[in-house]
This record gives sequence, C-alpha cells and structure tokens, in this order.
Amino acid sequence: MDFTANNLRPLKGMGRKLFVETYGCQMNVGDTEIVVSVMQKEGYFYTENIEEADVILINTCSIRDNAEQRIWGRLGDIKHYRIQNPKLVVGIIGCMAERLKEELLKGPLAVDIVAGPDSYRSLPELIHRAEMKQKGVNVELSLTETYSEIEPVRIDHNGVSAFVSIMRGCNNFCSYCVVPYTRGRERSRDAETIVAEARSLFENGYREVTLLGQNVNSYRCGEVTFPELMRRVAEVSPLLRVRFATSHPKDMSDDLLEVMASMPNICHAIHLPAQSGSTAMLDRMNRRYTREWYLGRIAAIRRIIPDCSITTDLIAGFSGETEEEHLETLSLMREVKYDYAFMFKYSERPGTFAQRNLPDNIPDEVKTRRLQEIIALQNELGLQSNEKDVGKEFEILVEGESRRDKNQLSGRTSQNKVVVIDKGNHRKGDYVKVRITGCTQATLFGEEID
Repeated sequence: MDFTANNLRPLKGMGRKLFVETYGCQMNVGDTEIVVSVMQKEGYFYTENIEEADVILINTCSIRDNAEQRIWGRLGDIKHYRIQNPKLVVGIIGCMAERLKEELLKGPLAVDIVAGPDSYRSLPELIHRAEMKQKGVNVELSLTETYSEIEPVRIDHNGVSAFVSIMRGCNNFCSYCVVPYTRGRERSRDAETIVAEARSLFENGYREVTLLGQNVNSYRCGEVTFPELMRRVAEVSPLLRVRFATSHPKDMSDDLLEVMASMPNICHAIHLPAQSGSTAMLDRMNRRYTREWYLGRIAAIRRIIPDCSITTDLIAGFSGETEEEHLETLSLMREVKYDYAFMFKYSERPGTFAQRNLPDNIPDEVKTRRLQEIIALQNELGLQSNEKDVGKEFEILVEGESRRDKNQLSGRTSQNKVVVIDKGNHRKGDYVKVRITGCTQATLFGEEID
C-alpha cells in the first residue's frame, strides 16, 4: 500500500551508508541533493562507493524510453550487490517511480522502495519498512511540496557552481511530455528561502548558482515574479553569477531580459526550447506559440542582450511530421543560429496526450535520418559560433582543471561556453579575463590578459 507523510515517524540511520545514482536533468541532480540532506539528518552517511552501501537509491528520468531502459539495465547490474549484501536495500526514486510503481515492485528486478518526487521526506520510513521485509512505497503527488526549508547537501566535486530549485511541477501539458504526470502541478518555492540558499552558497565559496524549474518564467511567490527573483538573487553579491533553466518561449518576457541586461552578474545565456520550427507541428505539440512568436522572442533577446547565447531543444519525427515541417526546423536553426542544441528522436511516452491521441507514425529510419540532419547542421552552427568568438575578450569563472591537461584550467564565459587556459597562478573559483585564441566545435581556447 502507499504510505503517506501523515503517519511517518522519524527513524535514525545508525550510521548506515547511502549511495545515490542520478540520471536525467538538472532537476534530478537538485533532488538528489535534497534526498541526501533528508537522509543525513536521519543518521545516514553518503558514500560514493556503491560497493560499501547499505542503501542504493537510483534517481530516475522518464522523459524518453531509452532513459528508462538504462535504469532497467542498471537494476540488472545491481543484482550482484544483493548477493554480496543480503541486507541491501535498493530503491527507485523520481519520475520513473511515479510512472511505473507496479512494474518496479515485481519480477526478478523488483526493488524494495519506490518513491516519487514529492515523497522524499518519507524515505527513512520507507527504508525501515523495506528492512522489515515490506515494500516501501510512496508515490503521492503534492500540490504544495517544494522542500523549501531543506538545505541541499552538495555532493558534486566542483565546489564552484550549484543548482537551486525554485519551483516544482509543470502546468503546460505539452502533448509529448510526461513531466506533468510524474512531477505534478506547478508550485513555486518561497522567495526568501531561495535568496537565503543562494547567500549561503556564496558564503561557502560557491560563485555561481543556476535557478531551476520546468518553466522558470512562470515562477511567482506572492508579488515576486521571476524577473524580480533573479534581481534579488543577483543582489546577493556582484561576485555571484546567476543562471537559470529552463524557459518556455510563450512566457519569456521583456521584463526578464531587461533585468538580465541591467545586472552584470546575471549570465547572458538563455535556453529557449523550440522543439520544432513548424507552427503546425507546434500546435500538435500543444506548445502554445507559433514560429513567428518564437522568432519574435529571439529578436527581443538580440535587441536587449546583443551578446546573449541561445541554446535550444529539438525533436525529430514527432507525430505526423512531414518533410516540409522537418525542413522548417532546419530553416529555424539557420535563422536563429543556435550556439548549442539538445537534439532527440521523438520517443512516445505512455499516458501523454500524444500517446492517447496522436499516432507515433514516423518510421524510425526517417526519424534517424532527420535527427542526423539536425545534428549535422547544429555542428556547423556551433563551430561558426565559436569561430566568431576568436579574438574577443571574456571573463571566465574557473571550474577546475582541464580534463585533458592538468596544467590547464577550464572555465565558462557568461555565455556558458567552455574556455581552456593555462593554469598559471589561478585555481577554481577565480575570475580570469581572457582573449580567445582558437576553438573547436565544443571548446574555446584562451590566454589570460591583464
């Protein structure tokens, strides 16, 4: 049976070790940090070594079928840890738990715990139930849960950049998307707790925060809108960079762009998912904007923040996509000249409007060919974007050593582009002024300037 928060009682982990493996989006990374915080307060210790764990939680994504297939494969891999430790507790948390509760509790890959995105406070009790040889299940969605007062435990190795969740859920119901069904309806976190978390991060050495939500533009807490929230977070310190993800084109306002232009420490980078360049396709996707509206928002960004980078999401082969509609996507890409894009074949998700009402009728070989054409074009556009930066000067925030050479450092510009420089006397967390001397499709190379 499902177990709700109303009859939970606090339990102590007694020093047992917790391992969490995270898949999917930045929201899931933020959720994992909430989970670790909840568990540590109950006496568990976080470990990065899965072999010594007493509890293994897999934080999952359901946005595409291949994401779920990876999780099923991973559960197969974890079976041998159960042999080594018969008392091991294994759980699936997050979106896949919400969507596939019954399947996850049955069969040879069955798990002990299933917890949806709104039930992380109940994890200690669910684990206790599992230890008593009962299934620990809580997949109830909430209209109010934002985990506002929980301070996430940062488990990354960066120490420079952190995610701050500002809202949960989604009200948009794009026809292809499972998120409203797995994460529930939209609700915004209290603004004061967001600013306090950003301030705490800065005081503890972090120099960049990314405000997260499925549609950050629709954030509202009382009279505080998203542009005002951005301003308040940026005012924590001029040395704290502020980013955000993700924006919905229908809600991208000039007010936000004006705030970004007025605050030097708000980064000039916007992720604005287009999904398609065809108005007819956008209508089938229930995106609630047209190609013309989208291009109007692009024009506003270029006018108000001329040096802003723009990235996007694109789907190849959605229901009924014609060759002409595919070509409209390619033409949109050429017109906008995206700096980067996340590009996918359409993956039908059970329970969505599209799955119920729009046939997945594009052959896989056609989807694949169209996706390859999108990727090839974006590779060209990405290289062109980087080539235009050669000779320009930027301030980068150093994130750590370069992956390829420990004598070099890697940082990012305000536009979210990776720049590699010689280490010199710098270390992560430093701001360095650089001139770009060369590039590849994915990376800029620079030299320090005074």
